Amino acid sequence: MTTTYMQFDEAKEKFIQAWGTLGTKWGINRTMAQVHALLLVSPDALSATEIMEQLNISRGNANMNLRALIDWGLIMKELKPGDRKEYFFAEKDIWKMSKLILIQRKKKELEPIMRVLEELKGEMTQNNSQEAAMHQTITDLHDFSQHADQVVEKVIQSDLNWLQEKFLKQFLK
Repeated sequence: MTTTYMQFDEAKEKFIQAWGTLGTKWGINRTMAQVHALLLVSPDALSATEIMEQLNISRGNANMNLRALIDWGLIMKELKPGDRKEYFFAEKDIWKMSKLILIQRKKKELEPIMRVLEELKGEMTQNNSQEAAMHQTITDLHDFSQHADQVVEKVIQSDLNWLQEKFLKQFLK
C-alpha cells in the first residue's frame, strides 16, 4: 500500500482555508482567521506585505485584521534590528491560544447576554401566565449562563493538566 503525502504549500493552503471557514462559525471574519492560520503555521514572523501577498488581500484588510488579532492577544508584533517593517507572529502554545479565544468569546458573547438576562429577570412583571412563563424561561437561561460562565472561568484560570485531569475525564468516560 502506497501512502501519498500532501506537499507543504498544498497542506498550508488547505489549513488556512479550513481555519478561515472555522473562524466564520466562531463569529469572526474569514480573513482574520486566515491571517491567524498563516501566522500559526509560519515558523518565522511575517511582515504585513508578506501576509498580503500570501493571502492575496489588500493592505487595509491586512492591517485591520492584524490589529484585531493583536487585540485578541493571538498575535504579537516584532521589530527586527535594522528593518523598519513590523513583523507579526502567532502564539504557538495551543492551550494559551485556546484560553485567549475563550476569553474573547466570553467577553463578546456570554457577558452581554448575561447582562440582558439579569436586567430582564429583575424588571419583568408576572401579571399573567404568559409573563410568568417568559420570566421562568429568562430565569432558567440566566441560571444556565451563570453556570456556563463559572465553567469558562475555571478553564481560563486553569492549566492544561487540570483540564485533562478533571474536565476531559468527564467527557471521555
